[in-house]
Amino acid sequence: MTSREYIKEMFALQQKLNDETNGIGWENGYTKNNRLINWKRCIYMESAELIDSFNWKHWKDINKETDWENATIEIVDIWHFVMSLVLEDYKTNGRGDLERLVEDVINVQGFERFSKEAGSTEDIEPMEIMNDIEDLIHETTKLKVDIFDGILRGYFSLALKCGVNLKVLYKFYVAKNVLNQFRQDHGYKEGTYKKVWNGKEDNEVMLELLEERTLSPQELYVALEKRYN
Repeated sequence: MTSREYIKEMFALQQKLNDETNGIGWENGYTKNNRLINWKRCIYMESAELIDSFNWKHWKDINKETDWENATIEIVDIWHFVMSLVLEDYKTNGRGDLERLVEDVINVQGFERFSKEAGSTEDIEPMEIMNDIEDLIHETTKLKVDIFDGILRGYFSLALKCGVNLKVLYKFYVAKNVLNQFRQDHGYKEGTYKKVWNGKEDNEVMLELLEERTLSPQELYVALEKRYN
């Protein structure tokens, strides 16, 4: 697949997930249950969770290693909400169709590097990453956000520093998309879904299944069903 195809498929999947979860017309700012949607808040809250992948506390677990596995999951979670914000912006402001959106995204400064191989995280200073996370949070708390030079450019740079490039993002995004659909089908919105399965969060279970063998989205859904039951 080309970089363009990776981006186009992810945005199409996110549109489908949002349509099914929030109802058609969610871009207007409300779900089918008349709940207010704030994608900016979603981004900065997930970004705050990403910070917890790093050993930032001076009073606790000072020798704790960085949880890169969790960092990858959080990077993917943030991407869900970044895409949702972009989709909302293009729909409400009439910026163009999916093809136009994809073209604009791949032309963002830093995307070309993001579409290549990610570097090693061994030589990355965690404090530098945390500063970048806080920059992303700052971007999303502005009254008027800069989606391209602010959020997308910052996100691509941050993801690379966490060892996630476009191909890695696509692999885990598709898997998390399946998990999100699984959650919705099993009572996530109603509050009846069990996120911890035999002592492990569903995210951990998903990663274990991906490590065992290559799974299609349909096969992953079935595997999750078996483990959940």
